[in-house]
This record gives sequence, C-alpha cells and structure tokens, in this order.
Amino acid sequence: MNAETLLLFVLAAVAVVVVVRWFAGRTGLPAAALLPVVGITYALLPGPNVVLEPEIVLTFVLPPLLYSAALDSSLLAIRRNVRIVVSLSVILVLITALVIGYGFHHLVAGATLAAGIAVGAAAAPPDPVAALAVGRKVGLPQRLVTIIQGEGLLNDATALTILSFASAAVVGGGFSATAAVWKFVVAAVGGAATGAAVAYVVRLLRPLTRDPMSANAVSLATPFAAYLLGEHLHVSGVLAVVVAGLVVGHHAPRAGSGASRLQTSAVWRLVDFLLEGFVFLLIGQQLPEVIRGLREYETSTIVVAVAVSVGAVLLIRPLWLLLTQSLPRSLHSRLGTGQHSDKLTGREVTALSWAGTRGVISLAAVFTLPRITPDRDLLLFCTLVVVLVTLVGQGLTFAPLVRRLGLRADAVDEARLRNEARSASVRAALERLDDLQDPGDAAHRDPEEVAAEAEAIQVMRGLLGQRLARYQGRLDLLQNAESPEMPVSPRYEAALRIRRAAMDAQREELLRWRDAGTLPDEGLRVLERELDHEERLLPDRPSA
Repeated sequence: MNAETLLLFVLAAVAVVVVVRWFAGRTGLPAAALLPVVGITYALLPGPNVVLEPEIVLTFVLPPLLYSAALDSSLLAIRRNVRIVVSLSVILVLITALVIGYGFHHLVAGATLAAGIAVGAAAAPPDPVAALAVGRKVGLPQRLVTIIQGEGLLNDATALTILSFASAAVVGGGFSATAAVWKFVVAAVGGAATGAAVAYVVRLLRPLTRDPMSANAVSLATPFAAYLLGEHLHVSGVLAVVVAGLVVGHHAPRAGSGASRLQTSAVWRLVDFLLEGFVFLLIGQQLPEVIRGLREYETSTIVVAVAVSVGAVLLIRPLWLLLTQSLPRSLHSRLGTGQHSDKLTGREVTALSWAGTRGVISLAAVFTLPRITPDRDLLLFCTLVVVLVTLVGQGLTFAPLVRRLGLRADAVDEARLRNEARSASVRAALERLDDLQDPGDAAHRDPEEVAAEAEAIQVMRGLLGQRLARYQGRLDLLQNAESPEMPVSPRYEAALRIRRAAMDAQREELLRWRDAGTLPDEGLRVLERELDHEERLLPDRPSA
C-alpha cells in the first residue's frame, strides 16, 4: 500500500468513524459494536485492506488507550472496590484461560493444552469500552462503572502475562507452574513499581511544563515511556502504563494550571475518539484473512473449538460472580467482591455478567502467537468469533438490559453532592477573603494599595455571595425532591438560557468588528477564547 493509498484509507476511516459516531448518537447504539460490522462489510468488498499488526497495536495503540482510561478513573474508588476488581481482573482471567485450555485439550482434535491456554488468555480479558459507553449513557450506578473500569485496566496485564507463558510452552520452551507463578508476581510487582516511578518523574517535571503545550507533550509521551521501560525491564509494561495513569490522574488536580488540564483533557478525548474508531474498524477487517486459514480443518472441529471458546467466555463470568456473591458473609468480607461486607445485588451481578465485551486486546494478543504455533489459524478464528459475539451481541443488548433491570444512578443524590461541594468551595473562598483583609497587615502597607485590594475583595465577595445563593437554591430544590427524577427549576433554566443568549450576542458583535476590519483576527481569537472558557462552565443540561 503506497503513501497516497494509505492516506486515502485513513481519511475514509475518519469519515466512517464520524458517521458511525453520529449514527450511534442518534440511535443510542454503541459505536464500538457498530464499527466492527462496518469493518466486516468493507473487508468483503474488493479493494485494499489493512492487516492487524499486533506489535503496532501493543506498542502504539494500547498504551495511550490504557493511559487515557486510567486518567479518567478514580484511584480511591478502585481501592474501595479492590477485592472485586482483583477477583475479575486476575482470578477470573486465569480461570477462563485454564477452562478454555483444558476444553481445547480434551475436546478439540489435535489441540494441545498450551495452545488452548493461549487462546483462553487472549479471549479472557474484557474490553470495557462498549460497556462503559452504554453504561454512562443509560446512567449506570457509579459503583458498577468503577468496577468495569478497574477490571478493564488490570485484566490486560494478567492476560498478556499468561499468554507469554503459554506461547513459550507452545514453541517448546516447557511449562512449569511454579516458575509461571513466580514470573507473574515479578511482572506484576515490577510493572506497578515501574509505573509509580514514571509517575514520580512526571511530577518532578511539572515545574518545567507549566505552559499547556509542554504539559501536553509530556502527557502524550508518558504512556509510551512507561510501557517501553516496563518491557525493557522484563516486567508488565501494560501494568506500568495503568499505574502511571492512575497516579498521575490522582495528583493532577493539585498540579499544573487550569489551561493545561483543559487542553490535556481535550487532547486525550481526541486520541480516544480516533484510536478506538480505527481499532474497532480493524477488528472487522481481519475476518476474511482469518477465514482463509481454516480450509484445512473439518467443520466439526471448527464448531467444537468455537463452542468451547464462546461458551466458556459467556458462562464462566456469571458463574464466577454468582459464586463469589454466594459466599458466607464472614468469607465474603475477606474473599468477596465488595467493600467490607457489601455484596452485589442480583441485578448488579446480571449487569456485570453482560458487561464482558471483548475487543482489540484479545485480537492483538492472539496475533502475537508465533506462526509455528499448532492450529494457529483455528485459534485466531475462535478469538475473532469471541470478540464479535461479545462486542456486537452484548454491546447492542447491554443498554436494553440495564434499562430492564432498572439500574440507574441516583441523579438527584449525585447532583446534591456536587452542589454541596460547590457551596463548600465557595465558603472556603469567602474565608480566604477574610484572611486577606487583615487589619494588622494593612497597617504596614501603602494606603492606596490597601484601598484597591479592599475594593477588589468586596467585589469578589459579592460575586461569591451570588454564586453561593444560587447553589443553596439548587440544594433546597434537590433536598425537597420527592422522586428520583431530576427536579426542574424554571429560574435556573431561564438564567442559563439568558447567559447563552448573551454569549451569542457577544460573539456576533465580535464577528461584525472582525468583518468590518476594526478587530484583527488575532484579537478575535483571544476574545473568543475567553467566551469559550466562560461557556464551558455552563452545564450541558440545565439540571446538572
């Protein structure tokens, strides 16, 4: 594929991603499930195709996607749900890999245990992109969102480590359970330590990256640095990226400027949008190539192999969740899946069971198997079917399932908490103004400077007082709400409409000045940026 063809393909892919995202927004269907279908359709048409290169995905695609997800996650929330996160991301991945491995060994003609464990390790880790996209849209409770996020961040490291051991056994390196466990512990601990070290270095660089451009450059480089360092040290580079992202994201509110945080957030949203779109398109395009490698297998062998893979993936997850939740309370507090003794409800278990969509990590992982691997084409096909069945089947039905279960976050309670935090922050600002207006300090300063500062404090106190009154009015409305539906305040909505109308008028006037030649474009961009930041403070929905 020459440069012009590649560029044309990239532009076409961007157009497809944009259209599919638009269609998904209009229909409520997850784009992550629609894009592979589009990819399959394209792959069946005549014309150039793109083959998935595992090393490219693992090195250039996986680190930024994991890092971005870690930045948006909550280290404290994952810590509160650490038992269930570890249960799903480590123990369940290991059990799934072993069940598929032994299923291949005993039921699929000619398949070895190591090859079965390899495909099991590739198919075991869920990719939470589709589930989270749907879950946030339908208002999935925050606890379930945290669990799905935490599982998706950590299960890749487990799966890729298991796959490396199985791959070595496949090519004749032998397999030792004791050595495998020891290597897994070393890879996990070393990866976590590497990620923490990279995050510490990023914090040390903060004084050098106060401007937004430098901060963004460091942010974009961090996941690749963590991954490469982890791989160089022969530990889990994936876990290094995740830990670095969690630590950096946890400390981000205390470091850097507001402009840097706003720009960094926008950059990572764009990276996610493009990478996820390209990756899910590529998943669908691998189908024809994989099918071509199945000509030497009997239909019965293919059917059994697919049944073992898909059946294990779909059945083991709900069984494991039911098992861990049925433990006695005394054991559940130690080995269970919630904070202290809080168990998941039946509806929550059902939702988590159906949130196990697989994605690009599974395909990229199985494609890394050496070409001398026995039954490699069959393993590739089984993994691709698992990805398509879960991504399309579970992805398209997850939203109706969540709605049928009635699982919704308490929007009123969340809004109440946000407004309480806003009110507390305003009170803290008012107290800081009282500290600044210290009579003892004013006696040793220039009277004109003191008067100017007192006037500024008075103006700021008035603005903060208006803001506090607005938050308190919103709180009163939320506290008196008698239903789980978000209460509507006509006064609040009217204020938002008026503020947006005023901003529109300001923009129109600035454009008239620019078009008349009175205001240069550079000045227009400065003033328009001020309005953009002011508009960003407004909620997307009046009830937020």
